[in-house]
Amino acid sequence: MRACVLLLVLALLLPVDAVAAQEPAPTAPAAAPLTTPVLSVRRVPALLSRFAAETNLRTDLDRIMTDPAYGGARDRSCLVVGDPGGGTVHYSRQPTLGLIPASTLKLLTSAAALTQLGPDHRFTTDVRAGGPPAADGAVGDLYLVGGGDALLSTAEFASDGGYQGQRRRFTSIEALADKVVAAGVRRVGRVLGDESRYDSERLVPSWNPRYIANFDISPLSALVVNKAFTQNNPPATAVSPPAHAASVLAGLLRARGVTVGDTGAARAPANTVRVTSIESPPLSEVVAEVLENSDNLAAELLVKELATKPGVPGSTNAGLAIVEERLRQMAGVSPEEVDAVDGSGLDRNDKTSCSVLQRVVATGPPQLNDGLPIAGRNGTLWRRFVGTPAAGRVRAKTGSLEGVVGLSGLATGQNGRNVAFSLIANDLPSSSAGAGLQDRIVNVLAAFPRGPAPEQLGPKSPPG
Repeated sequence: MRACVLLLVLALLLPVDAVAAQEPAPTAPAAAPLTTPVLSVRRVPALLSRFAAETNLRTDLDRIMTDPAYGGARDRSCLVVGDPGGGTVHYSRQPTLGLIPASTLKLLTSAAALTQLGPDHRFTTDVRAGGPPAADGAVGDLYLVGGGDALLSTAEFASDGGYQGQRRRFTSIEALADKVVAAGVRRVGRVLGDESRYDSERLVPSWNPRYIANFDISPLSALVVNKAFTQNNPPATAVSPPAHAASVLAGLLRARGVTVGDTGAARAPANTVRVTSIESPPLSEVVAEVLENSDNLAAELLVKELATKPGVPGSTNAGLAIVEERLRQMAGVSPEEVDAVDGSGLDRNDKTSCSVLQRVVATGPPQLNDGLPIAGRNGTLWRRFVGTPAAGRVRAKTGSLEGVVGLSGLATGQNGRNVAFSLIANDLPSSSAGAGLQDRIVNVLAAFPRGPAPEQLGPKSPPG
């Protein structure tokens, strides 16, 4: 036992050949000269290589996290790096400090939704009427009943409605119009949008009014088409998302030869029957849209969906309570570790820590990490880290508000193994400083482990 302790101490305290330098020269000839003494650290090359890599990582990350260029963020930041699955922690700085997470909060919302609803869950949009179509195709009023599908849109909107013009996943409302016609509908009284699955709160009261004005978020509703955008250039959103959705469907039906009257919003009577319906992509793909393109509307509707019960409309507050419970069950997150007032991370009153993000990334459903954007490839990272070691080797959720950045996900090191990491920084002096911090961190992680390989540190071969 003492020999093992001595060996470890020597490995930690002495340079590679320090022990060898202190050994007396052999006094008797040997058949094969002993070039590496028994107690040299070269006898444990794997341990020494790991130690060097971990030391280099801590040194590199400490240098970045304490850089004066980041101003107040040096004290208002956290970073955790560890093995996926919650094993070894390679680096930890202020892991439990509560900070504004920005859009990295979407990781918590998405993980809770996948756990509660399951990755195969789909959102269903119904078309209902007082009865089946008559012989001449008349149905009276037609109700478009929202099921919380944030991806319901036209093909045109989907082609340029994603992050910075990237194509987005969508549920085709044109396909729904085709199904209405295939059901025999030829004459419609009115088309009315029904959003009764969720409450009628259009926004979180504490949101900055600029979010709506700048179109960072659309009005919340269980029935939205094209994110309730009535036009893209210049952008404008509908006052009543369900009425807007009804008008879009009505226009598509008219284009297909159906006679349609007025449009508006109303709750479908209980005695209506389903004419047809359409389902969203599975929740795993909805979550990928939330994470890849940082879809604020979809994240907020996921929260409302979690609280929906028969006869009880989904609401933000009730949904957040379920997010809290799911995080506790899934990752051991206590209520004191998360203070969320929305599901998207738009609100500056949201607080969480790197420790929480790290546990969710490490222990969440596999579809969570599968949905993360890839550096230099897609989503919010498609133009980031291009031409750097991190390109194609980092999958992470971004977060950005004024003075705030976050980044949490997985990085593949030069040895082909992944590390999980979570970064939050508040009180940054500029957006460029935040981007620079993210860049420096992920490039260090992509180069990990940095140091001599075990084969470079093993016992020396005899001369000759």
